[in-house]
Amino acid sequence: MTATKTSVAQLRSVDANASALRSPGFSPIRLRMLMKRALAETGLDMSGMTVLTEAATGAYAVTPVLAAMAGAKHVYAFTKSGRHGTVSDAKRETLELAAPLGVADRIEFLEKVSPEVLHNVDIVTNSGHLRPLTAGLIAQLRDDAVIALMFEAWEFRREDLDIEACARRKIPVVGVNERHPAVDVFSFLGPLAVKQLHDCGLAVFGNRIGLLCDNDFLSPLHNGLASLGANVETFNNVAAVLPGAWDAFVVALQPADMPRVGEAEAAHLAACAPPGTVAVQFWGDIDRAALAANGLAVWPTQSVGQGHMGILLSEIGPEPIVRLQTGGLRAAEWVSRGGAVTRDGFAQLVPWPAVT
Repeated sequence: MTATKTSVAQLRSVDANASALRSPGFSPIRLRMLMKRALAETGLDMSGMTVLTEAATGAYAVTPVLAAMAGAKHVYAFTKSGRHGTVSDAKRETLELAAPLGVADRIEFLEKVSPEVLHNVDIVTNSGHLRPLTAGLIAQLRDDAVIALMFEAWEFRREDLDIEACARRKIPVVGVNERHPAVDVFSFLGPLAVKQLHDCGLAVFGNRIGLLCDNDFLSPLHNGLASLGANVETFNNVAAVLPGAWDAFVVALQPADMPRVGEAEAAHLAACAPPGTVAVQFWGDIDRAALAANGLAVWPTQSVGQGHMGILLSEIGPEPIVRLQTGGLRAAEWVSRGGAVTRDGFAQLVPWPAVT
């Protein structure tokens, strides 16, 4: 196990220049305020618990600190370098948040997760640095451990974790009700789609937008776009799209084994819209080459990875991330303590498949 415990010297060496480069909305002072508010609204209480999560950068630096703030006796924060920052970046940004709150001594950074750590944890989060949660990892967990999905149960991606291994061990995989009033992440989906359209050069106001959506994102996306003056028509699949003077198609279709917009779907959209109409990937995989070959523009221009959203929630600020991470921990904490899962509660369960 490669682990580092924080020390007074480390806390004093936090690079203040790095925080000065951030936009004001992401400042450590503001993040700490948002975290305290989220803890109060959700009632998160992790006292006596040991948590394994990630140490990351930006808004996602809040996760281990939230667990510690909520009273966790020990938080393992696994980190590795990636496109969003280095190991040093993740440690520094986590300490910037944790040190003034007096919880840094309960956060232990890891660059390798040992069986000893896995034997000790009550809750493991399905966080980016830790994914995928393999059968080997799950086999090392205690019988009473809980996995926090950190988003709604119906959004579960099989590539994230071995659900069959969880079923064999009867380890709950707990989603969070993002529509719970104390979490309410769904209310940020409309502004997120607007940000995506603005980024690709569309005003939204006065634009004619075809919203392709077959899931619970429909209402917040439609309301968010229409509230800014877009003329929005909704379709639950590509084949239902009708010809028109479209400015953009916003694709928010639940991912499947194959792209939701493949060659046939791209040809249909092109036949229904003027050349250069933008296909915006909000959620649901798309064939960028097929869309381009049919004369449609594509946003974002680069692949975002199978099953992932085309824009991060943090693109509109840290609020939705803080609320989502707090809610994800709260849902797992609730199940870990034996709370009942109800329709209007914090927690949702990913169904276990039948295993032999």
